[in-house]
Amino acid sequence: MTDYTDKFLRELLSTTKTIAMVGVSLNEMRPSYFVARYLNLKGFKVVPINPGQAGKTLFGQMIYPSLAEIPEDVGPIDMVDIFRRSEHVGPIVDDAIAALSTRSLRTIWMQIGVINEDAEAVAKAAGLNVIMNRCPKIEHQRLFGELRKAGFNTGVISSKL
Repeated sequence: MTDYTDKFLRELLSTTKTIAMVGVSLNEMRPSYFVARYLNLKGFKVVPINPGQAGKTLFGQMIYPSLAEIPEDVGPIDMVDIFRRSEHVGPIVDDAIAALSTRSLRTIWMQIGVINEDAEAVAKAAGLNVIMNRCPKIEHQRLFGELRKAGFNTGVISSKL
């Protein structure tokens, strides 16, 4: 697994505009929901993918059953963010490459706890950036000063007030 530099992650997040989020939930208590909400509030276009919720909307965006069914008029897809278990990632990466390779896809992002080195190799062979076991919401907050506002990431560890 790769150790991602802050420079690499900052550049990647700065140049990403549209994220297809596979496995997003409409349940406000699920991590995928609040990650999608945060990214949407920060100006990213989040294209939700969930076959069980297809046809509904989330943050003004239609939910699609698969990556292949995102219509052309949605525009370029820069990143696929995967909220599925590690064993399900391979076919998602294959679908992303097949369906989105001509739509400016640059990055496959696997959420915290999601690691699939075979899928990573396939994506890298297709020329894509791959992030595993990280969250774009957390990385965005960390790299663009959001955590500092909440009192985190100050660089000071202390048990004193």
